[in-house]
Amino acid sequence: MSELKAVTEAAEPVSAGSPAIARATDLLQALLLIAVVGWVLDVPRRALGMSLYTEQLLAVCLGLALAISFINSKFKREWIGWACAVAAIGICGYIAVRYEPLTISIASLPLEGVLGSAVLILLVLEATRRTAGGVLVAIILVISAYVFIGPHMPGDFATRTVSPERLLVYLGLDTNSMIGNILSVAVLIVVPFTLMGQVLGRTGGAAYFADLAMSAMGRYRGGAAKIAVFGSALFGTISGAAVSNVVAVGVVTIPLMSRSGFTPTRAAAIEAVGSTGGQLMPPVMGAAAFIMAEFLQVPYGAVVIAAVIPALLYYAALFIHVDLEAARHSIGAAQVENPPKLRDVVASGWHFPVPIAFLIATLIWPEYFQIPIERAAIYSTAMLIVLSMIFGYRGSRVSPREMLRAVLDTGRAALDIILIGAAAGMVVGALSISGISFGLTLQLIALSGENLYVLLVLTALISIILGMGMPTVSVYVLTASLLAPSIIKLGVSPMAAHMYVMYFGMLSMITPPVAIAAYAAANIARVSGWTTGWTAVVVGWSTFFIPFLFVTEPSMLMNDTWPSIVWNFSRNIFGIFAGTAAIVGFAFALLSPALRLGLGVAAVAILLPPHVFPGAELIDWAGLAAAAIILTINWMQARAQKQSAPQQAGP
Repeated sequence: MSELKAVTEAAEPVSAGSPAIARATDLLQALLLIAVVGWVLDVPRRALGMSLYTEQLLAVCLGLALAISFINSKFKREWIGWACAVAAIGICGYIAVRYEPLTISIASLPLEGVLGSAVLILLVLEATRRTAGGVLVAIILVISAYVFIGPHMPGDFATRTVSPERLLVYLGLDTNSMIGNILSVAVLIVVPFTLMGQVLGRTGGAAYFADLAMSAMGRYRGGAAKIAVFGSALFGTISGAAVSNVVAVGVVTIPLMSRSGFTPTRAAAIEAVGSTGGQLMPPVMGAAAFIMAEFLQVPYGAVVIAAVIPALLYYAALFIHVDLEAARHSIGAAQVENPPKLRDVVASGWHFPVPIAFLIATLIWPEYFQIPIERAAIYSTAMLIVLSMIFGYRGSRVSPREMLRAVLDTGRAALDIILIGAAAGMVVGALSISGISFGLTLQLIALSGENLYVLLVLTALISIILGMGMPTVSVYVLTASLLAPSIIKLGVSPMAAHMYVMYFGMLSMITPPVAIAAYAAANIARVSGWTTGWTAVVVGWSTFFIPFLFVTEPSMLMNDTWPSIVWNFSRNIFGIFAGTAAIVGFAFALLSPALRLGLGVAAVAILLPPHVFPGAELIDWAGLAAAAIILTINWMQARAQKQSAPQQAGP
């Protein structure tokens, strides 16, 4: 439940602690934001003529984040938190000031480097444990222990010999470890996007998206659930955090679905599945997507483009499910008094899409705008602040004081991702210095018998297991380092392999026993988290098939001709519709057990990638034909029922 804990704490007002803690937190948050925004806008070089290493900035930001975490943590004695905060700022400040001489002498393992790294590692591990839970910390400790056990292991399990001093310095100071690429993404890219999300939420953007979903979907059958799906997708465009999505959208949609006729458990499950998909929703996907771009050494826009069809399939599948379930149980429009009109919502909030459209344009046409993504996020935020202060939303404007609060709270909102970025960097560093990942790749390939599909199933299971109790970004870093290389080794493109492991890491949010998004939604609905998790698996059944599609079909990642992209997308949507109808037991009318079974088998045949094995394409066509026949029969049954209904009613 670490992500839920982090979100809950971030949502609490800073003033919840003592006045001294509140003032110190505000100061540290302000310094963190000034450092990041100033660096992104290149202020040190342009205004001050200073040339600094990126790692110096990362050390400063890490120290500030650690300090914020410690002074807001609950220690038995308050002074311990303050002491840890001072130590964090002191050691990170020392690294920032002494970074160049430290890196020059790093090979000789200087005492200051060894001791400084040891202290910093302990502080990061403790802060991560308090902020994101103990699972990631435990994994780091296990991998670090294996670094010393590995040299004594036989065959492919053997690793390079590394001394304790060398490991400490490498984890603490090397650019391939803690103060490296992952922390750089967390600080320089995720923080600006977190700032944008904070400002958008405080200026009425969240209310605008909710009103937009309600006005667009509320009047249709199953309207409350469709509001949840549409609203979660819209909120996902600006926030890639599953639990944040549940908390922001679910507080409205879950009670609304319950009033409309869905059971509270089903309502919580629908919202959990919808919110989880936000991590895959362009343009602002989860933090894992930014790190993926860094791993693959491609522009972030390339990751966004590749994610478009998987995201559309995900939400189309959920939309189909709630529509058919509403039809089966005769659930009508959302029970809302005075629902907003779409025309009024668009007229009042027209300015919210403007900065988002600018951001999307900079991603799609980087050669034209030539603006780094992190700077585009800052520019978009500035546009949002100006437009919101001028126009407001539905007659309400945010005061300058509230706007300042939104900006300052970015520090706490981004705290967990900064700490996770540092901790995940240690995972990468330990794997890199020891060579563990190379041996594991060979073992996984051998275990799968060099069969890609066996390896994909193994990888999916491992990703979901690793995801129990950890945020998606942590899961992705682990799976990208440990599992993705073996998939690539068997011929899968790097983009597809990394998207695959990220997708299944994301699905751990709704997969019991530790389904964090499902438990967050269940908490709102006041129902069992365990039952909600399994219900979410049923509701989102097709999402477990989608990753297998884009691994074998390049068109599913927009890497093919347009006719192929359109055909495969349409075919898979049809397969998802058929499979969902079989699970719900309703297409155009109630399905008999025989028709449900036949439709389910046909759906599996349709969703079977046509290039899995020789003859798979024929099975694919057979499934399409069988599903079409069964659905036609069901449509004729529905038509006959409608025609006979007036006659049965009689005078």
